[in-house]
Amino acid sequence: MSEVYAQESTQLRERVAALLTGWDRQVLHGVAARRWPGADRVLPRLSRSANHGLLWFGAAAGMVALGRGPRSRRAALRGVASLALASATINTVGKRSVRRARPVLDAVPLIRQLKRQPFTTSFPSGHAASAAAFATGVALESRRWGAVVAPVAAAVALSRVYTGVHYPSDVLAGAALGVGAAFAVRGVVPTRSQLPAPGRPQAQAPALPRGEGLVVVVNERAGSADSAALVRDALPLAEIVQCTPEELSAELEKAANRGRALGILGGDGTINRAATVAVAHGVPLAVFPGGTLNHFAYDLGIESVDDTCRALAGGEAVRVDLGRFTPGPDGEEAGYFLNTFSLGVYPELVRIRERWSPRIGGWPAGVLAAARVLRGEHPLEAEVQGRRRPMWLLFAGNGIYQRMGPTPGHRLDLADGLLDVRVVHGGRLPGLRLLAAALAGPLSRSPVHAAHKLRHLRISGLAPGTPLAYDGEVSEAPPEFVVDKAVETLTVYRPQALL
Repeated sequence: MSEVYAQESTQLRERVAALLTGWDRQVLHGVAARRWPGADRVLPRLSRSANHGLLWFGAAAGMVALGRGPRSRRAALRGVASLALASATINTVGKRSVRRARPVLDAVPLIRQLKRQPFTTSFPSGHAASAAAFATGVALESRRWGAVVAPVAAAVALSRVYTGVHYPSDVLAGAALGVGAAFAVRGVVPTRSQLPAPGRPQAQAPALPRGEGLVVVVNERAGSADSAALVRDALPLAEIVQCTPEELSAELEKAANRGRALGILGGDGTINRAATVAVAHGVPLAVFPGGTLNHFAYDLGIESVDDTCRALAGGEAVRVDLGRFTPGPDGEEAGYFLNTFSLGVYPELVRIRERWSPRIGGWPAGVLAAARVLRGEHPLEAEVQGRRRPMWLLFAGNGIYQRMGPTPGHRLDLADGLLDVRVVHGGRLPGLRLLAAALAGPLSRSPVHAAHKLRHLRISGLAPGTPLAYDGEVSEAPPEFVVDKAVETLTVYRPQALL
């Protein structure tokens, strides 16, 4: 009986293969016989340009260069990662599993044929897999870029049949594998839309369509000239105030007194000062990312001026926590941080970098500062939670940071009431200890690194002149202070539906 079933199964597979082969040849000949205006010049060149993924690597570079904000960079990176997985699968499994011969080119006009014919087996199509993987990966992260890339990917897949190097089923199988590779990458690294919405407590805020009743303060030195023009175009009824860093505090106070909401355009340090003023005056804050890193805006889910404008139009806002250290800098009652607070090597690194960056540029100054700081052999001495210890670094994050590779990544909740506290213990070779702490993970227990989720932190016994850093600003630390959180105290505009 088993022999009969085996024979019938073999016959069925042979009939299916014969039908598929017949359909493949029929479609291939139909494409070869049809005249496609302009295709003889375009499709063969497009097919060649996709060799070894060069077309898609170029497209990714173009997206990074032309796109605004991190969404374009993420889309490009996800597209390349999806392409790499699809290509690896095709070359290690696909081509070796089904050793199908390439189509006979008798029916394909000579003008359409590639000058150099591929020598690998036909099934599945690597070009189609790469095209589908890249386009799908891009679309999963950015619909706009996906709409741009998808027609090109479809044309590349068609070109493989048009030039006669693949049967249609080769292309369909390759495209399916490419789509699967993109979704596999998404399963390992979720897209932004899959992550929980940060700062989830909803808040009441006035709807300000076209910016009516909004006063936006722009830090002129935050590298935000282009963003300021975008704000003016998108919010014609808003009042825009440009000022220098020295004038920032006074202008923020004036803006908070005369507007229904306070807008701020600048980097994390600028946004920190605006948040403090907004809380003091009880007005909602509209954040327009315009700095170098924009950690708070991106963790909030705001990546462009358009995101903030959509939130303003609908009156959509959330409540978020403010990190706090008491007493604050320069005799203030308290200091606040939206992102991070730190003692040890990082404040010193920031201070050296800021001293040298006007002379040699930001990146060289950062490298020089790191080299100077990590050569030191005198760790910070402080009493933390009642215990005296030497440390190279004490870090407190406003909210728990999720691990992204060897370093802290994004925060998924900006209203969790928690401090993400990490300590790198003192000892010899600070550079190696800091690297070991980064590789050990955010919540590890190791000889060099400890991490805790706390609601408050008491620090004392600091030497006079010890620097502290908060949101990129550096100040002198008081000899004794407490770090905690003002829970859900800041109302900030954020669109409920992120695109």
